[in-house]
Amino acid sequence: MSRAFVRDDAEDDEPPGRFGLPPRDDPSYETAAALALLEAACAGRTHSAEEATGYRWGDPQLFEYVRRFLRKEEELPESEQNPRFIQVARRFLRAG
Repeated sequence: MSRAFVRDDAEDDEPPGRFGLPPRDDPSYETAAALALLEAACAGRTHSAEEATGYRWGDPQLFEYVRRFLRKEEELPESEQNPRFIQVARRFLRAG
C-alpha cells in the first residue's frame, strides 16, 4: 500500500466504543452505526468505526440509513452542505 494512504498516527485512533452508540438491541442501533461509519470516514477513522459498530464499510444492511443521511444533507441549501459527508456517503453506497 502506498504510504500516502497509511496514517502514521494509526495507534492514536479513537478506541472502539467512543461513538455514542446505543445498545445493540436498541431499535436505533443501525441508524447510529451508519452515522458513526460515515462520520468516522470523514475523519479517516473508518476502521475504528467498523470495530465499534460491527458493520463493515459498504454493508448493504445500512444502505437505507445512509441514503436517508445523504438525502437529508443534499436537501440543505448548498452553502450549508458538507461536501465531504456527501462524498463519503456516496462512496459507501458504491462500495456495497
